Amino acid sequence: MSSAGIRIAPAGAAASAATLEATGAASRGLTRIALIGNPNSGKTSLFNQLTGLNQKVGNFPGVTVDRKTGVSQLTPHHRAEIIDLPGTYSLYPKSLDEKVITDLLYDRASAQYPDFVVVTADASNLRRNLLLFTQLADLGLPLVLALNMMDVAAQHGINIDLDALQQELGVPVIPMNARKGIGVAALKIVMAQQLDAGTNRFYEPDETLLPMLRQIRYYFNLHNDYLALHYAHQFRHISFLSADDKAYIGELVAKYNFEPTARQAQETIDRYNRINELLLDAVSVTRTEKAEPYSNRLDRVLTHRVWGYLIFLLILFLLFQAVFSWASYPMELIDQGVAWINSLIQSNFNGPLISLLTEGVLAGLGGVLIFIPQIALLFAFIAVLEETGYMARVTFMMDRIMRKFGLNGKSVVPLISGMACAVPAIMSARTIENRKDRMITIFVTPLMSCSARIPVYTVLIGLVVPDQPVLGVFNLRGVALMGLYLLGFVSAVGSAWVLKLFMKTKERSYFIMEFPVYRWPRWKNVGLTIVEKVKAFVFQAGKVIVAISVILWVLASYGPGNALEQAEQRARTSATAQRMSEAEVESHIASEKLESSYAGQFGHLIEPAIRPLGFDWKIGISLLTSFAAREVFVGTMSTIYSVGQDANELTVQQKLAAEKGPDGQPFFTPARAGSLLVFYVFAMQCMSTLATTYRETKGWTWPLLQLFYMSGLAYLASLLVYQVLK
Repeated sequence: MSSAGIRIAPAGAAASAATLEATGAASRGLTRIALIGNPNSGKTSLFNQLTGLNQKVGNFPGVTVDRKTGVSQLTPHHRAEIIDLPGTYSLYPKSLDEKVITDLLYDRASAQYPDFVVVTADASNLRRNLLLFTQLADLGLPLVLALNMMDVAAQHGINIDLDALQQELGVPVIPMNARKGIGVAALKIVMAQQLDAGTNRFYEPDETLLPMLRQIRYYFNLHNDYLALHYAHQFRHISFLSADDKAYIGELVAKYNFEPTARQAQETIDRYNRINELLLDAVSVTRTEKAEPYSNRLDRVLTHRVWGYLIFLLILFLLFQAVFSWASYPMELIDQGVAWINSLIQSNFNGPLISLLTEGVLAGLGGVLIFIPQIALLFAFIAVLEETGYMARVTFMMDRIMRKFGLNGKSVVPLISGMACAVPAIMSARTIENRKDRMITIFVTPLMSCSARIPVYTVLIGLVVPDQPVLGVFNLRGVALMGLYLLGFVSAVGSAWVLKLFMKTKERSYFIMEFPVYRWPRWKNVGLTIVEKVKAFVFQAGKVIVAISVILWVLASYGPGNALEQAEQRARTSATAQRMSEAEVESHIASEKLESSYAGQFGHLIEPAIRPLGFDWKIGISLLTSFAAREVFVGTMSTIYSVGQDANELTVQQKLAAEKGPDGQPFFTPARAGSLLVFYVFAMQCMSTLATTYRETKGWTWPLLQLFYMSGLAYLASLLVYQVLK
């Protein structure tokens, strides 16, 4: 395997040992390499092995589909940009994610066009994986086949003659185990060389189509008939074609009575016949497996109609226990560390700038850093479930439930992803072909409790839920946290059921998913996921939180005219009459000045609307600022309770616990905290989610419906909880 892995110049492939110096690559300084493959072919593992931490996520030009890129050091003197394309089974796209692949690979004039393509294939299921490879080869693209999962193929008794396979395919074939990094070095050697397109062809369009295809080739200056055939198949969905271009192809398709569906089916049959022929000489099976594969044996338990759901609930319990219990120690250290730094600065310096630093910047920064352990743990669990292959089973099991509520089985993926973040979750609904199911999924996904709600949940639960065990195993706070997540899930599927009654369609939807085999998680991939998500939280949400904290400090530290001076005089007069101590006087003055500030006056303006929910003007300010991002609520509360008070040595939770109501009792009672928790379960409170819904639905109707529906549901539920519990 090791010797075959570095064969670079098979018959039919023009490859040389020179470093790639093509004009486009030279002008950029980086070779652009696209990474493509079937789902579960190990493409993500290979991408992580090639790029490590040198990754970033953006969007493909002109669309909202995620574009994951990274830089790989192929040799000491050669770096390459790696583009991780969405997983697909063929070049005939069924979803928006798959359409970006064809847009990228059909347009040679595009600045994003790759210099060559690395195709990942599962060596244990080579017949199916080669369908995509042969299509790419017939497009005339320079290719390398990364033959992944060689260890799995060996376990199944599958032997692959690499020399014969390279001869048949006409491109370099590199045997690999991407999860363990085996074969990556050999692949980098090939990727650092200049590769031309192979000359082997696997499918020729029917001769009756040639008159139409040659006209398309001439009109668009295409380099082969097969690419012209794809233009005929997909011209309506190719984004870079103009309206006149599409009209021209449409006329040709009508003139020659071109039938895309029948032609695609026949092409697939012809390709598999050709693949079967070439595999006869290259692949042999030395033994027949008599024992049932262990994945099937595990599935009999983990996807059982009863035990499967119970096991899934147990896993959820463990997840939320970990998020609440395991993260408490590092969170406490971070919170105390920020408070200690604040106290140290205030004890040695003073002045307006010091107040801005401690009460604005550091208070907001503390509201970001404290939740890193919980965010990291949440995404660690999700990454492990995906790495092991269990997440695919969860979507299969939940399909049985989802269909009863009018959702497609594929809706489960966005709903589960919504536990992390609603923005990519809504974007992942593109894989749902049925428009009704896709719209309902987009509409209800924000009701799933995302990671941005964790800061709100954990602070408020910590205030009113006792830290005590349940059944000797679980923590009561962890149970409460899971209850909030289940409430969000129930509201999502309930809303979907109501919505399906108003949306009528004759479209039928299907759920097809390939189960990956169970594997131990690749901890490097888990670590990369954690780092990527924590970075996104700190640098995206964190910037918003700190910025709003600074603005709030300004609004809470200044007021119109001499309002603050008058507030101080009133406070001193009142304190003298009540014979307060010096510490009580300072606290009373700070409270009066805050109430008379710009922030206080604005809070009082909206207080009548939220008072029935148990909220005061301070909470009102936090509700408004958290519309930028839900997690801003905690930073806002921390800033408000820091301004002008000797509270910077306290943690966020201690500040809220110390707040007193007009009756002198703790302000955050179980009724008030419960009302606020339920409000955040249902409320939209996220501009990014609304913007994403607008982009995905191409209009304001759905995002506005989301905003009014979720806000109304949050208000009524919060009102009910407070009035019952108070």
